[in-house]
Parts: sequence; C-alpha cells; structure tokens
Amino acid sequence: MPKYFPFKIGGYYLYFTSHCTLECMHVHASDEELSEGGSGKFFVRRDGSSVVVNRGKLNDRELNIIQKFIKNNYETMYATWRTLSLNGYYEGN
Repeated sequence: MPKYFPFKIGGYYLYFTSHCTLECMHVHASDEELSEGGSGKFFVRRDGSSVVVNRGKLNDRELNIIQKFIKNNYETMYATWRTLSLNGYYEGN
C-alpha cells in the first residue's frame, strides 16, 4: 500500500490502496496495520480541504491534526496519488 509519507502524522500513517484508486483522491489514516478496518478516510478537495468519510478510531484531535496536514501538503500528496490513478479531487459537498 503506497504511503504518502514514510512518517506518521498524529500517530497515523497516511496512505491509499491500489484497489481504491478508482475513487477520487483520498487518504486513509491507520496506525500500524495499514488496513481499511479501523482507519480514518478523508476525501480531498481541489483546495486541499478534506471531508471525513470514516473517522475509524481517530478522535477529534487526531482528525484535526490530519486534516490540517492534508491541507498543507495536498499538492505533494496528489502527485503521489497520480502515479497510480487518473482520478482527480473530490467534487462533492
């Protein structure tokens, strides 16, 4: 599973799975196992803001830390996403 960065943000790795590249750009947040079970999931918008689709076991503080990190680094993260997906940013509400 491709990680966006080799280090943790707020105690979680940020990654995506190769089978989920059929969706718009998004970020999973998981501690050690890098599995979708219990992980948070964020859809990323064109402006770097994100929508929490699944909070998993993340608390409010962790969600805020991760969303702030995504906002500040979404362009770099999108470059990684584009290596495996032709899909763009989240266009919904």
